Amino acid sequence: MTNNIKLKLAALGILFLSAFGQTYAQSKSGKAAFFIETDPSTFALGGYAAHIRFKPANSEHLLLGLGTYSLDFPEVMINMNGKNKDKGWDLRIKNAYSFFGEYYFSEAGKKWYTGLQLGVQNFQLKNEAVIEDKANFQNLIVMPSLGYSWTPFKFPLYLKPWLGLGYTTKLSGENVLQEQTYDIAPLVPFFTLHVGYRL
Repeated sequence: MTNNIKLKLAALGILFLSAFGQTYAQSKSGKAAFFIETDPSTFALGGYAAHIRFKPANSEHLLLGLGTYSLDFPEVMINMNGKNKDKGWDLRIKNAYSFFGEYYFSEAGKKWYTGLQLGVQNFQLKNEAVIEDKANFQNLIVMPSLGYSWTPFKFPLYLKPWLGLGYTTKLSGENVLQEQTYDIAPLVPFFTLHVGYRL
């Protein structure tokens, strides 16, 4: 990753944390709340997911958060890009780190919301036709999303299905293996289900 890109990401992180701190500092009423979440599908795909969300004390609709995750891309996701379809690619997100913002139309942490993810994803790329070789590259992802947080029980466990359309671009590394190029699509649709608990 170039120094220029690192500075831009650091600046975005500082702005995010500054807004987080200012919102909390301006609190005069209400209570802050924390939420922990995971994405069970990542474990089924050989990875993990850990997320934390924070509702500032004076916020009725906003959650801010951080998350990290890893997974092996299923073949169906690789084949969604026709340029990569059935070409023997094996793609893994080794690790990813993101900031999240979620605006709930009803009450923070409940019912319909719209969100935004900003993060970096570190990939490992292999191909079944290229033995004992791999490539690594890093992507920026910016993903608006729409979801619904549902608490079906009397205790604060919730289910949160959501979908998004992410913009991605390569920041560094290589997506080529022995003259075979893995095409990085600029737009990536995504759908999943988070399971969370309000602390």
